[in-house]
Amino acid sequence: MAIIDLTDSDFENFRKLIYDRSGISLNDSKKELLRTRLRSRLEREGYPSFRAYLDEVRNDTSGMELVLLLDAISTNLTSFYRENGHFQFIKSVVPALAEKKKKSSDQTFRIWSAGCSSGEEPYTLAFVMLEALGDAASHWDVKILGTDLSTDILRRAMDGRYEIEKMKDLPPHVRDRYFRRETGDIQTKSGKILKNRELSRIVPEIREMVTFRRLNLMESFPFKHQFDFIFCRNVMIYFDKPTQGVLVNKFYNFIREGGYLLIGHSESLTGLKNNFKYVQPTVYQK
Repeated sequence: MAIIDLTDSDFENFRKLIYDRSGISLNDSKKELLRTRLRSRLEREGYPSFRAYLDEVRNDTSGMELVLLLDAISTNLTSFYRENGHFQFIKSVVPALAEKKKKSSDQTFRIWSAGCSSGEEPYTLAFVMLEALGDAASHWDVKILGTDLSTDILRRAMDGRYEIEKMKDLPPHVRDRYFRRETGDIQTKSGKILKNRELSRIVPEIREMVTFRRLNLMESFPFKHQFDFIFCRNVMIYFDKPTQGVLVNKFYNFIREGGYLLIGHSESLTGLKNNFKYVQPTVYQK
């Protein structure tokens, strides 16, 4: 059965639904991406048209079709130590922050990786925190939260297994300390299952430091505590300026006094009304 093609009217309706539900703003150039990403699902599930699928998403009270739609259009590009300057910044400020915490009997560090994709960023944060705290690391309660819209990508993050190719640029001491070799099956980002692959898995010590949850950044944040660091890198590029402004101020409310917000190098808070203090490009402090 041939699928009726995506019309301009359909695209406008998809665009409005995605913006209203997730804050993601698709410009006109994304029409082909939407068509390509959704066609295989429409064919597999037997939808006669893009409009019929749009109606299904609108009428699905469970919200799962919306999750699958957002999964389809999400780009989950990441790597260990991506934009490494941010991790070096964390290492440079953690010792002084730890000394300050000791004076108030606070033995906790809380970090949020918003838009964590397949887990490389929050796991890297765990590596960095252990190294920054050094011999005293065992005396600290360090917890890292990774959130994303995509349930599929979060499953891969929780599993903590990566193909050997992802390890090639890591320092030997990182590979040796934080990963263990094993053989198993792994799912690629396209959904293909690769059998009996040689893999590297994050060691239990690190996996126990990191929790993964699905979270739509446009919804109310369900946290009962504030964070020392929030990483939200290369996420706001999908949002328009008004949505960015709302999000940045929500982040501000959930950062501890003296804590930091770190954003991507293609992003800026310029033009957004907020109370953050500029520290250096892409780094802001409360």
